[in-house]
Amino acid sequence: MNQTSHHPSASADSARALFDEYLPRIMQCRLEDLAVETPVQEMPGLSERLGLRVLVKREDLQPVFSFKLRGAYAKLQSLSPGERARGVICASAGNHAQGVALAARHLGIEAVVVMPNITPEIKVDAVRKLGATVLIEGDNFDEACTIALRMAEDQGRMFIHPYDDPQVIIGQGTIALELFRQNHRPIDYLFVCIGGGGLAAGMALVSKYLHPGIKVIGVEAGESASMKAAFDAGEPVTLPEIGHFAEGVAVKRTGDLTYRICSQLLDEIITVDNDEICAAVQDVYEDTRAIAEPAGVLAIAGLKKFFTERPGCEGNAAAVLSGANVNFARLRHIAERAAVGEEQEALLGVTIPERPGSFLDFCETVGMRGITEFNYRIADRREAHIFVGIALKHGVSEKFEIMAELREHGFEVLDLSSNDMARLHIRHMVGGRADVENERILRFEFPERPGALLRFLRGMESDWNISLFHYRNYGSEYGRVLMGIQVPPEDDERFGEFLRNTGYSFKAEDDNPAFSMFVGPL
Repeated sequence: MNQTSHHPSASADSARALFDEYLPRIMQCRLEDLAVETPVQEMPGLSERLGLRVLVKREDLQPVFSFKLRGAYAKLQSLSPGERARGVICASAGNHAQGVALAARHLGIEAVVVMPNITPEIKVDAVRKLGATVLIEGDNFDEACTIALRMAEDQGRMFIHPYDDPQVIIGQGTIALELFRQNHRPIDYLFVCIGGGGLAAGMALVSKYLHPGIKVIGVEAGESASMKAAFDAGEPVTLPEIGHFAEGVAVKRTGDLTYRICSQLLDEIITVDNDEICAAVQDVYEDTRAIAEPAGVLAIAGLKKFFTERPGCEGNAAAVLSGANVNFARLRHIAERAAVGEEQEALLGVTIPERPGSFLDFCETVGMRGITEFNYRIADRREAHIFVGIALKHGVSEKFEIMAELREHGFEVLDLSSNDMARLHIRHMVGGRADVENERILRFEFPERPGALLRFLRGMESDWNISLFHYRNYGSEYGRVLMGIQVPPEDDERFGEFLRNTGYSFKAEDDNPAFSMFVGPL
């Protein structure tokens, strides 16, 4: 799938109609008694590397550490006295919930927030501390949203949509007004993250009206690129499945209203992968000392990718740092992947002769380069497999140079730098091998809630044996699981049905070379 989508050409009349509808309301929107005017900072390190001036709008400094407060407060301000008296309800797993809760407390409105049961306790506690009633319902955001909409109808409450609402879009548009007022030099490129599209729609409206020549580029996580899918299809579509690493933008279907605006005003949409997101978290920390959440740095990750692929661009580029609600436990995983995303580490599987002196030969070939990881256990009398991490000073070209040198010295080398199974699991499992009959190797994402594994096991046939199990939690809504299950060939159909019925995301890994090299049968 292409990583870039361009919008259909917007007619001057249709764009003018959007400006006439929204610009006066954005300019009249007043949020300063609750939302703060966030600063604009230059990112000196990133500016020097990319060769142009990079600015970041610090929406992570809002009272709830996210831009979502603006749209929620703008929506609640617009409610009539009768609507306020009936109370409000929303569905969210994090930032929107906190924005609604704080805005409701400020205005004296009773708020109910429906949060899916995968929501980390730290976010649940944050919403409760802001005075909202929290209901834990549904296995994911879509189920929680369905429940919230039904409760809104039954109880007469106003449902506060996280993005597909004119008032929410108006509130998010105030970010662009601030940005252009604060910066006295022209901004040539503006990068905005996209989940459902409310932020991108609001900022594009202001940017294209005030500065028609500016390039406004939306950035999505590659594993949940619902706006890009809508651009490609010509209308909003529902993605069959999405990833949850950047959970703040994990939206299966972009909004109808946000699509209508973005499809006319965005110049381009690009997608970034999880390694690029993690590298952007590191960039933000190094330049600002802010610790951002994965969804919060999408725009910076997209900016880096855009200009890396277009060397020689000049001018001023701005991006929105949209949120900092990250669980501390996730930072370990982010740091691991940032090294690969920034091409600062190579992960290699190397086969060497099982004889005295082989390790010395290997280390002499690697030379004075830093070894970041080394895993080995004897398994075969003829050859040894080692899992090794090597620090890179000169990016991916140095990795290929190292691999070539190792091969010249007679070592077999497998590049595992982009192999998720190797990075998430195998690196922690080197040391045991087994020849297991009828073994199926699968990688799962289990929701982080009590009973997830029990539910899985109860659905299994009693004669299917678990032959391998490795679990890692990264402080997010999903735990990563690598599992081996012994299933005879005659059970193929039943096993496939069982996997589909679990509702858990999974991937077959029987042919993954990292498994064969380190964990599979000799």
